[in-house]
Amino acid sequence: MASSIVSSVAVASVNRTSPAQATVVAPFTGLKSASTIPMTRKLNNDITSIASNGGRVQCMQVWPPVGLKKFETLSYLPARTPEQLAKEIDYLIRNKWVPCLEFELEQPFVYREHNKSPGYYDGRYWVMWKLPMFGCSDASQVLKELEECKKAYPSAFIRIIGFDNSRQVQCVSFIAYKPAGH
Repeated sequence: MASSIVSSVAVASVNRTSPAQATVVAPFTGLKSASTIPMTRKLNNDITSIASNGGRVQCMQVWPPVGLKKFETLSYLPARTPEQLAKEIDYLIRNKWVPCLEFELEQPFVYREHNKSPGYYDGRYWVMWKLPMFGCSDASQVLKELEECKKAYPSAFIRIIGFDNSRQVQCVSFIAYKPAGH
């Protein structure tokens, strides 16, 4: 019972606030009328002036959907030179990702055949070339394996993936070789 009794002095000291602690907030007066905001109206009916991507609207082109298959992210880029591949592989190694080569002979592009549910695509899983290159410290090691895979399967598509073995996820994947005619 004694713990439930609070003195009036304690209540009075809690209810009193000093001027330094009090904050005053202006009351809400509603939205301002649009007529009070100075506005200039552009009377240009040109549809190209609506889109804005840094002034390069005329230069943009979409990916043509006919006759071009989708492989991986950035697969629309032209074939990389060995120097460019070496830079990509160095990036994998700098990020402590394990390089791995995969190849596909039959259908290297994503397609839908077995299931029509959203997010499901066939052709995502390829055959692994040897084991992942744990402990790889140089891009030339990966490029040497790429050349061996090309010799063994000249008609195959080959991709290099970067695997993060601490998080157990694939972090990057790109096409390293396309056979002639693709």
